[in-house]
Order: sequence, then structure tokens, then C-alpha cells
Amino acid sequence: MGNIINALKKFVSNKNTVTILGVLAGVVVLWGFYTYRVKNAINPIKVPYAKQALSATSEITSDIIGYVEINSKFLSTVDIIQSPNELIGKYVTIGTSIPQGGLFYRAQVTEKSSLPNTFLDNIEDGHMAVEMSVNNETTFGNSIYPGDKIDIFVKATDEANKLVYGKFVEGITVLAVRDSSGRDVFESNPPRTPAVLVFSVEDKLGNLLSRAVMLPGVTLVPVPRNKAYSDKEGELKTYEYFKNLIEARSTDPGQ
Repeated sequence: MGNIINALKKFVSNKNTVTILGVLAGVVVLWGFYTYRVKNAINPIKVPYAKQALSATSEITSDIIGYVEINSKFLSTVDIIQSPNELIGKYVTIGTSIPQGGLFYRAQVTEKSSLPNTFLDNIEDGHMAVEMSVNNETTFGNSIYPGDKIDIFVKATDEANKLVYGKFVEGITVLAVRDSSGRDVFESNPPRTPAVLVFSVEDKLGNLLSRAVMLPGVTLVPVPRNKAYSDKEGELKTYEYFKNLIEARSTDPGQ
């Protein structure tokens, strides 16, 4: 035992041995420091990516989401979604697509309600969607919103070629306000220019309104009301004079 201890003492006290051990210790320290710096510099983080190509309006489901590690510093320069909870059940925004293997940028993902024409999902059975052409002026500076109850007036001429103007529909609810491309005018700031108001009404009234918007010499005019009017419970009402006028000037082959 004593011989082993003496041998170790001689080995440690040898200048060459001390130098070698010092170099090795330095290498270990440098390697540890380098590893620490690299890890902190990279700090990889897992983010979702698309396992297949997704076109505009595609629904994002859990089965098409994979995960990949990226440099966390990259996230400070781009707005990438990091959690699958912010993706599943959402949709790819209109005007964009996500390639296979692509990350999910926040600007590329939206709610279904923000997609054009998904408001049609809210139409009841026995009802139909009807569009009425408008502009910024006829909507009082784009002041008619989805959910508002408004009245529809008719401007036309009678059989004696006299101007007639009055209420045709009372308390009709606006389903959507769209621009000329079919997009929600209020999804951007500032809002887009309104082109059509969309209503959901029973088939019979929808048929009548659809004919009215196409009749030459007949103009439908939206008339907004106040919030209390929109909140008030009550059935939609039509006025016989203009109902008869429209029916007299058009024909429904289905009747």
C-alpha cells in the first residue's frame, strides 16, 4: 500500500504530469464553457409545423401538425405560433397557403368566422341569403353592422309615372356586410368599402327581395335605426303596397 502511495506522490510531483493535468483541466473547462455558451445561444424550442401543404381556408387539425426544434432567437424576429392550442380548429387565411414543412405564422391563421362566406353557416332551414347592393353613402358612412336591425324602403314609380317612396320591410336583421370581393368590411382597420348587405330571410320574402333588386326602376334603400330598435324583440314585417308592386312587375315561374 505504501509503495502505491509513494508512486502516486512521485507521479503527481512530476512537472510533466502537472503540466499534462493542467492542460486537460483547461480543455475540460473550455469545453464546458463552450457547450454552455452554445446551448444558451441556440436554446432550441419545439414549435408546430405543417406535415402537409395547406391551401387557403383549410382547417388545421391535430393530425397535420408535427413538431420541430428551432433556434429560440429566431422567434424574436418572426411571429410564429408556438402552441398547438392556438392552431387546432383554426383556418388558413384567405390569400395565403402553408407549404409542407412550413411553420405557422400568426398572420396565416384565422378563425372560421373571419373567412368569406362562413356566415352562411348561420342560415336557418327554410331561409335563404339575399344581397342588397350598397355603398359608403347608402350605409351612412359604413355605419350598418352585422346584427343590426334596419328597415328597407323602396323608391320606384307607379303606373302614372309618379315617384313613390316608402317602407317595404321593417325590422330585418343584417347578416353580414361585405366588400366587392366578398370579404367582411370590418375585419380590417380602417374598414373596407361596403358593397352589399346580406340578409337571411324566409324563402318567400327572399324570393321577393331577390326579384326587387333586379327590377329596373326599383331601388331598395337601407334605413338604419338605433340600438334599442335592434335589441327589440319582434317579427319582421312587410308592407303590402310595395309587395304588390314588386309582384306585379315580376314573375316567379315557380309559383
